[in-house]
Amino acid sequence: MRPLALSAITATSCIGRGLAQTLESLLEERSGLAPCRFEAAELDTHIGEVPGVNDQRLPAELKRFDCRNNRLAELALRQDGFEEALQRAASRLGRRRIGVFIGTSTAGILETELAYRRRDPVTGALPEGFDYAATHNSFSVADFLRRRLKLEGPAFVVSCACASSAKVFGAASRMITAGLIEAALVGGVDSLCLTTLYGFHSLQLTARGPCRPFDVARDGLSIGEAAAFALIERKPERASDAQVLLLGLGESNDAFHMSAPHPEGLGARRAMEAALSDAALEPGMIDYINLHGTGTPSNDRSESRAVTSLFGPTTPCSSTKGATGHALGAAGALEAVVSALALKHGIMPGGVTTANVDPTLTAHYLKSNRRAKLDRVLSNSFGFGGTNCSLILGRGE
Repeated sequence: MRPLALSAITATSCIGRGLAQTLESLLEERSGLAPCRFEAAELDTHIGEVPGVNDQRLPAELKRFDCRNNRLAELALRQDGFEEALQRAASRLGRRRIGVFIGTSTAGILETELAYRRRDPVTGALPEGFDYAATHNSFSVADFLRRRLKLEGPAFVVSCACASSAKVFGAASRMITAGLIEAALVGGVDSLCLTTLYGFHSLQLTARGPCRPFDVARDGLSIGEAAAFALIERKPERASDAQVLLLGLGESNDAFHMSAPHPEGLGARRAMEAALSDAALEPGMIDYINLHGTGTPSNDRSESRAVTSLFGPTTPCSSTKGATGHALGAAGALEAVVSALALKHGIMPGGVTTANVDPTLTAHYLKSNRRAKLDRVLSNSFGFGGTNCSLILGRGE
């Protein structure tokens, strides 16, 4: 593919609002995971909750979109001058030439959960003010962002579990390559809800303490929430806006099992191979890999096998989910932003909660930060149903 510029980025998660706080947490090897105190959940697990989401207000004219997911999107939109960058691009390129492609899995499910608490005790009817289309519906977040930013290009939401907000980079790049748009707002927003917390708990996939990717004693994942966005363009306004480039991406679906990855990581390997081919790169040209690395025994094992079979045992890699938790549909975009920060600041983030790397996992896992000049970074996102996506980001000239 022809490289595309990530001319503006932002991320908000449990480790910080915006790039400065996120980078500071990474540099200080700080985790944002804490014991679950969310809503009425009574679970012995740690989560990555973003503080202050309920205090965020939406513009009055968009109040029908009010839900935790869209409040989190609004909170992120206000960081790092991101909204202003979008408006400058819209003025320069035209509002019909900017698309909106967002990944989510939970959307506004919490709003429906809250509505069910208030349903009529006799008829069971949901509250009169409940607006499914503007809150719970998966398209709600893209609809909200499109209206909020007054953009008029194509818009849709990808909801394919934990690869959702990585795959939107592919959707946007194909539309840009086809000449349908000049730029796109891409990203992911996923917020905490009881359905997700209890759902993963029922699958026996949640860790009791903070998740420990690649640790010999890993026992599951930690659910998190996040909103992360990027403005990707064919031709950015200034050379300084092309410090980070999208060089290639690969997608696959191994269709092995509804909730378990292929034990040899075949689908993961195919996605990484496709990303390398798309970027016209060899495996040895990747300097660091941001792993999907959820902390579940089977996921880490299969990903390690896939990575080692393609890159060998020497390419440094790590998972940042011990810091942020697993942001599900927002994980791909969040970790793309982390990968961009790694490129810009020459840091390979260590797995902050991992104490003893499982010796049966042969990938070169970093427990602590490592400083180095990075030219190319690969970021993996894999989801239920065997949906896989790998992104390759590179340093701009």
